[in-house]
Amino acid sequence: MHVTSASIEITALPAFSDNYLWLIHCGQHALVVDPGDAEVVAQALQARQLQLDGILLTHHHADHVGGAAALQQRWQCPVYAPDSDHPAYQSLQAKRVKQGDHLTFAHVGALTDSLTCDVLALPGHTLDHVAYYLNYRHLFSGDVLFGAGCGRLFEGTPAQMYASLQHIAALPADTLIYPAHEYTAHNIAFAQTVDPDNPDLQQRAQNTANLRAQNLPTLPTTLALELATNPFLRCEALSKQIAFQHWSPIDVFTELRARRNHF
Repeated sequence: MHVTSASIEITALPAFSDNYLWLIHCGQHALVVDPGDAEVVAQALQARQLQLDGILLTHHHADHVGGAAALQQRWQCPVYAPDSDHPAYQSLQAKRVKQGDHLTFAHVGALTDSLTCDVLALPGHTLDHVAYYLNYRHLFSGDVLFGAGCGRLFEGTPAQMYASLQHIAALPADTLIYPAHEYTAHNIAFAQTVDPDNPDLQQRAQNTANLRAQNLPTLPTTLALELATNPFLRCEALSKQIAFQHWSPIDVFTELRARRNHF
């Protein structure tokens, strides 16, 4: 998948069995988000004759950080990582980022405009998880929000993840979202078990099946589509259905996440 927005190009680099490493580039300069595999990124940079100017990490899991050290050494570029003492970041001498930080990359952007990222703290999948909101248009959500789903709670609580998803839900509806995994089809299959009468979800299931039949990514997604079809963003609406009647939205979320763990 390749997205062009003004002068910025964003390319999905498939890695492992279902990861996407997101390459952000303009002119001959680039950033990469969650480079779990250094060689995949290096090949893409070389093929496009790009200079890597920065590495953005959302959290410390190996499939997101595993290639960062080799890329940093080769391109002598900074690494940005959550404000945490996790050993994965210490070995990289990473620049620590937290909620409210605003990053500017002068070389990666239009000739007259820098590329900027706002940092969002989104705990739940891990306690240190962040996302990067690029130019108030593109959200790199790591393992918090997926197509029609959300991440497992390896470290955080349901309340933390629910709050993080609500943080995302408050962004503009036309926000493009770039999750780190191709889980959409399986997430939709689960969503249909709890929201079977949702026509938007039924249409998305068909569209997703068509894309995957052609071996095409289902991502990026849009916040508007997630609000209409992602059960983890529809907990309040689901709480009004018979199956969850009189449940609070956070209780609905907790139940959905528990069911999805075993789906």
